[in-house]
Amino acid sequence: QVQLVESGGGLVQPGGSLRLSCEASGGTFSDFSDYIMGWFRQVPGKEHEFVAYISWKGGTTAYDDSVKGRFTISRDNAKNTVDLQMNNLKPEDAAVYYCAADGESVGLGFADRADHYDYWGQGTQVTVSS
Repeated sequence: QVQLVESGGGLVQPGGSLRLSCEASGGTFSDFSDYIMGWFRQVPGKEHEFVAYISWKGGTTAYDDSVKGRFTISRDNAKNTVDLQMNNLKPEDAAVYYCAADGESVGLGFADRADHYDYWGQGTQVTVSS
């Protein structure tokens, strides 16, 4: 069973930074580089919102406009990890953040859609407040 485990969430003041990390493991997760990796976030009562994705070997990244220029996604295929560096955090960034893996898609056309991801972590809470 594939497992994704996020870490790094917490409470930060507006303008502060956090780095989220997600580690993949599991018997069928034979090659991390076979998966598009994404970060999504969710607030109560709303659907998962796309934050960022990174392609199989990290050559292509994309971000939602709301985080562009502040967040950076990266991956280390040797360690089966994907990180999200979040700078200049705003109160509206507060949410539960999830990493997700897509092992079926052969292109990136729908990589910003939550329903294209096969595996999800349990989420990590990010709170932005003074």
